[in-house]
Amino acid sequence: MGILIGLVVALGCLLGGFTAMGGHLSVLVQPFEYIIILGTSLGTFVISNSGKTIKDTGKAMGDAFKNKVPKQKDYLEVLGLLHNLMREMRSKSRSEVEAHIDDPAESTIFQAYPNIIKDTPMLHFICDYARLIIIGNARPHEIEALMEEEIQTIHHDLLKAKHALQDVADGLPAIGIVAAVLGVIKAMGALDQSPEVLGHLIGAALVGTFAGIFFSYGVFAPIAAKIKYVREKKVRVFVIVKATLIAYMNGAMPQVALEYGRKVISAADRPSIDQVENETIGGGAGA
Repeated sequence: MGILIGLVVALGCLLGGFTAMGGHLSVLVQPFEYIIILGTSLGTFVISNSGKTIKDTGKAMGDAFKNKVPKQKDYLEVLGLLHNLMREMRSKSRSEVEAHIDDPAESTIFQAYPNIIKDTPMLHFICDYARLIIIGNARPHEIEALMEEEIQTIHHDLLKAKHALQDVADGLPAIGIVAAVLGVIKAMGALDQSPEVLGHLIGAALVGTFAGIFFSYGVFAPIAAKIKYVREKKVRVFVIVKATLIAYMNGAMPQVALEYGRKVISAADRPSIDQVENETIGGGAGA
């Protein structure tokens, strides 16, 4: 919704200002200029990216438009699952805990958190490191280093869509100039026409430059920035898991380990200690 509101405001001010200073909107209606610019940009986007990245960019744009970032309830769900899992690791045998992480879809612990079961990367991240913990041979600093490497890889993969769209935004001004040059070439072929006709052709050509710059800085670059914001928020959840499990490996009680995870949540979204206790320890949905 924020992206749509922003685009409406940007277009409203741009077109409104142009009209107010005496411009005619009909001059900006140059469909073939837009086809050249957007079509060429789409072609370069397809050339420079893999099919997986192209598909993920569409998904990332959808998430950006919906502002699909983790909310406080999502953080509480992750903390609740981790609390129950750490409690099992502390009090149950290895085989009993393995039953949960080997088949989380059938686990009573994981079933209480269906959103995490649906989030395959997060589910695998939690289960893989829980398995390493119960094996008992790995040292905390080794697990922490491995987690850091995996989180960096996840971060890199999630931002591929942002970089792909940013590359399109970076190339749009130049493609706009190409469209304008083609328009000027067309105008040069009409030098024998009246000044009115020639002026219309030159104006149409300049629309290409305008459109390329506007689509770059007014549409695609802001959407790319929003994708980065949304995707980095998602990466933050993995950092919460890392902080919690490493604290547990270093000897913290499950309740104390949760506080390590809670403290790495941004202040604007961070639940209070009481909320964490109510939702994860004191009989909440995941308890």
